[in-house]
Amino acid sequence: MKRISPPAGPVAAMACALALAVSMTPAAGLAASPAPAAESTSTVHPQQWPRIAWPKVVTDADEAKIHQLLGAMDAACKVGQVIQGDIASLTPDDVARYNLGSVLNGGNSGPYGNDLAPAADWLKLADAFHAASIRGRPGCPAIPVIWGTDAVHGHSNVIGATLFPHNVGLGAMRDPDLIEKIGAATAAEIRVTGQEWTFAPTVTVPQDWRWGRAYEGYASNPALVASYVGRMVRGLQGPPTTDRVLAGAHVIASTKHFLADGATEGGRDQGDAKIDETTLRLVHGAPYLPAIEEGVATVMTSFSSWNGVKIAGNKGLVTDLLKDRLGFGGFVVTDWNAHGQIPGCTNASCPQALLAGVDMYMAPDSWKPLRESLLAQVQGGAVPMARLDDAVARILRVKLRLGLFEMGAPSTRPLSGKWQELGSPDHRAIAREAVRKSLVLLKNTGVLPLKPGARLLVAGDGADDIARQSGGWTISWQGTGLSNDLFPGATSLWQGLKSAAQATGGTAELAPDGRFSQRPDAAVVVFGETPYAEFQGDIRSLQLRADLTGPIGTMKALKAQGIPVVAVMLTGRPLFVNAALNTADAFVVAWLPGSEGGGVADVLYAKDGADFTGRLPMAWPRSARTDDEAQFPFGYGLSMKNGPAPWTMLSEDPGVAAEAVPGVYLQRGQAAPGWRLVLTDPAAAPNTVGPVPAATPGGRVTIAAIDKDVQEGARRIVIAPGKQPVTIALESDSPVDLSRETNGDVLLLLTVRLEAKTAAPVTIAARCGQGPCAAPVPLPELAALPIGQWQTLAVPLKCLLPAGADSSRVTAPLILASPGPLALGLASVTLGTKADVTARCSSPSP
Repeated sequence: MKRISPPAGPVAAMACALALAVSMTPAAGLAASPAPAAESTSTVHPQQWPRIAWPKVVTDADEAKIHQLLGAMDAACKVGQVIQGDIASLTPDDVARYNLGSVLNGGNSGPYGNDLAPAADWLKLADAFHAASIRGRPGCPAIPVIWGTDAVHGHSNVIGATLFPHNVGLGAMRDPDLIEKIGAATAAEIRVTGQEWTFAPTVTVPQDWRWGRAYEGYASNPALVASYVGRMVRGLQGPPTTDRVLAGAHVIASTKHFLADGATEGGRDQGDAKIDETTLRLVHGAPYLPAIEEGVATVMTSFSSWNGVKIAGNKGLVTDLLKDRLGFGGFVVTDWNAHGQIPGCTNASCPQALLAGVDMYMAPDSWKPLRESLLAQVQGGAVPMARLDDAVARILRVKLRLGLFEMGAPSTRPLSGKWQELGSPDHRAIAREAVRKSLVLLKNTGVLPLKPGARLLVAGDGADDIARQSGGWTISWQGTGLSNDLFPGATSLWQGLKSAAQATGGTAELAPDGRFSQRPDAAVVVFGETPYAEFQGDIRSLQLRADLTGPIGTMKALKAQGIPVVAVMLTGRPLFVNAALNTADAFVVAWLPGSEGGGVADVLYAKDGADFTGRLPMAWPRSARTDDEAQFPFGYGLSMKNGPAPWTMLSEDPGVAAEAVPGVYLQRGQAAPGWRLVLTDPAAAPNTVGPVPAATPGGRVTIAAIDKDVQEGARRIVIAPGKQPVTIALESDSPVDLSRETNGDVLLLLTVRLEAKTAAPVTIAARCGQGPCAAPVPLPELAALPIGQWQTLAVPLKCLLPAGADSSRVTAPLILASPGPLALGLASVTLGTKADVTARCSSPSP
């Protein structure tokens, strides 16, 4: 196992204390209970934290220019600089008119409204934003805009880019040198399309792996995380000097999410870290020290809270600690509309964030009203000009460090438009090496390495799915709904295994369900999680969802036929899968390897002497209970060179109920557990749908089973015309909190089939508590669907749950109403981000 080089400077002594702190944590960071806060307070004591030396990254001449620019800027110009909007919600003309300092592309935002835009369009739009930003006006000198992007495992929004393993896999490989190479390769590919800023690296230290963002962290061990952070920042930004970042092949970085986003209670995304300050400092603060030593240009605050106080509104953490004590000299940016979660704030107004020390608001769709309110607050004295000047000065300092004022349009800079750099052979080789080093072998009774010249069966629903092996934050926010043709140059696990088998003189057959045409000598079954991002990946217990366990049955069927099985698990976290561990002859954790699936085959076939060197970056669970001991400890991993290892059968009792599929209200025509489908005719009593066929009293509404995908996999609902509208609702007695989903631009997805043309009006609404969340929204898109074709119709949650609605207490996410006539098929109602048709309902301004 590669030794972790001790960090330099004040981090070295800190890392030793960190390792000791983690070793005393139950299950070494599997789903540990946070340490109780010694005081019921979120007051930080900066004097207990180390001082860090911020490197000199701008010249005295730069400082003089900052002073000159501030003197030439009026209040509106300064306010514009601290606002960042999303490219889906603004135009280059908006940047010019409102003097905006930054733009970003969210996970589902692409150039010109196309999330699948070619690389050339990214560069074209970057030029347009740059040209608009330098128009200038009296009272606002030309200040180039900066574009931020979530390049969290490569330049992952752009088709054709190299996709590196997600951070959890990189944590398993224990190789800081390779981390720096990955950062440099990522920066180079970002530069090709004209962006200057990545919202990476994520330096969280996950302590509860039920958290949907846990895979964005390197490890549960803070010393391991700290050993990587400085090297990744250096790879992205280059060495911290006064040389212009854009003069080389680099971009600026952003360490996130400050602070303790990996410590929230229950692993809840955007939740509350109820921990004492010692744990905050030694575990979750540790990765920021090497980042600051390397001069990381920006820090992003977390959505989450520390002991009940939102980070973006905590002056003690953002100003007194990060800036004043730790010496951070860059600028602080919030997460996506996170300022709106601060008590007393909305997305449209939040002086509290700036007063707490935030320098730039990430206000993707709320940038315009936020700018207007902040300008009024500055002019009215609620926000001191000195605080605004400091924020603007920090932003200008970073822009000068980049070289934005002299480097010209994005298309004129080094590497711009060099399309051959996207997914280049050199970068793919780095990614393939990372895949090889990240693999962790948990079991091998002798089937590995695979024998040359043998017949290989490759099975499992994840075997030939590049999007699935790449995980969330891949082309789109959730990484779902993507086909292999959107990954030119990439290699699925199946493609890699097939090539490796043929290279040894053997053969390979792909059969996802395990039904082979020729008996194999061995089988590789690929299974595991499907892609997710942020809160959509939160789970209640550490186990694989029941709907994803089918390949384990395939393993058992193959074993029953005497065929040796290698299980390869795609996952962003450790999960209870003892049935697969017991069944397979070998078990490999591949994490989320990204675009270079050939790296898995390299090790399974021991190509050029390759062996398993990866080690668990956290503990692996013995059961799905969060309070249980670990089955495999942090740092565990086998190698093939030591030969077969004995196996003791494990309990297959998870200890808790099966994991439900989140965000599913109706599936295969039937209400999900905890929900009920209710048909209501105002002239009769409500009818909770049970066995079908059925009808409301009087027969105005009928419901029957129809086929979709499987027998009786949907329901046909027919509404006869009448004076009063009939409602079709999904209801629950237990309210659900959809506030995060609403802020995250999640959609309510209806899989429907219009059975006949209709001119009847249709509306959609939601219920919060006992009353409506807002006024019903017209849904003309339903009547416009093609007749007889299944379609996914989406309604943005922001339409159903606008500002002011109690989105934390939703008791009915769907209430369709129509006077009829209306006949439709309904198969599912879920939350998601991809649809065939999206309703153009307009929500009130935030």
